[in-house]
Amino acid sequence: MLIDCLRQGLRLARDHHLEDPDWLTDAAFAYTEDSIWEPLAPPTHTPTSPGAGPQRGPDTSADALAELLAAIARRQHEHRARTAERLTAVLDTGLLSGELADLALYYRAKAHKDLTRTDEALDGMRRVAEADGRLAPRARRGLAQLARIRGNFPAALAAVPALGWKGRHHRVLGHIWFPHGDIERATAAFEAARAEAEQHEAPGERAIAQTLLALVVAFTDPLRADDELALAHQYLAPLDQRATTYYAAVAALVRDAGTEGDVTDRAAVLHAESTGAGLPWLTPLIEAAVAFHHAVRGAHDDLNATVDRLRQETANGDFAYYVDIATAMGDLPQPAGSAIQWLDDAHTVRERWRGLVTARQDHLRGTQ
Repeated sequence: MLIDCLRQGLRLARDHHLEDPDWLTDAAFAYTEDSIWEPLAPPTHTPTSPGAGPQRGPDTSADALAELLAAIARRQHEHRARTAERLTAVLDTGLLSGELADLALYYRAKAHKDLTRTDEALDGMRRVAEADGRLAPRARRGLAQLARIRGNFPAALAAVPALGWKGRHHRVLGHIWFPHGDIERATAAFEAARAEAEQHEAPGERAIAQTLLALVVAFTDPLRADDELALAHQYLAPLDQRATTYYAAVAALVRDAGTEGDVTDRAAVLHAESTGAGLPWLTPLIEAAVAFHHAVRGAHDDLNATVDRLRQETANGDFAYYVDIATAMGDLPQPAGSAIQWLDDAHTVRERWRGLVTARQDHLRGTQ
């Protein structure tokens, strides 16, 4: 019902050239609350014929809001660089202010994060958090996630108590414990995130939490991972969440690690698809799944090549902890001068990841 009302409101505002979109603000925020991303906004520009020059931009605040929501929804189908460009164009019109401007800033910051433009993402998230509006909890979550991406786990953990449900606190905790190889705590966090999403009747968040749960469980229990992935796909089926479906694909790679299957070929296809979608932040995770596969199989040359690629992909410092993880999986020397600020002793983290490899090897021997 809300989506239908918002569609009708945007159409009325466009057709009657209404200048003030404030009456649509609550509906716009409700639309972005749960990551379902139903098609929404009507075209806001008058199309031009080929060779006739650029399309006309938004003329009114209502036009700008429609373009903002269209850009947010279309990011599931467009390269994230295009999303960032569209949101920048909306902001540059100056037609949006207050909370609606924050909405554009926040989703542009998310696009920058996906594109590994971490400094730009940090700037946008800080601006939204400092505005202390209704998007502040989500922006604070973004800042916590960016601290984790930079390997500053103490800062990420310190931010969690202030996040609450709106800041998806349990999901942030799961993202923190997973790189530590603490699968038990990561699993508990994602289970709590799923339960809270169900309590709040948030199917989009439930699908995200369920998929992340399948990912971490896949490292320890391939049989349970089958069930968790089946449930994740069931939750994802009616939604439009491209990045989450890629998470599910990585979970399937981890579930199959060490087997005679086509893990590396599937990983190469997934890398090409996610990179083509403008989601290069997934590359280190995909490579970590491949490293797990090679470590379980004892394929030392392949593992070393994967670690080398990881070093190149994380040379700017973002997700550099995956290099530490991959070397630990293969019992290779710890990276010299690692700047990762772990919550646990680095040796403990290494032992956990190596233990996951040996446990998978034992599991595969037991199934032969």
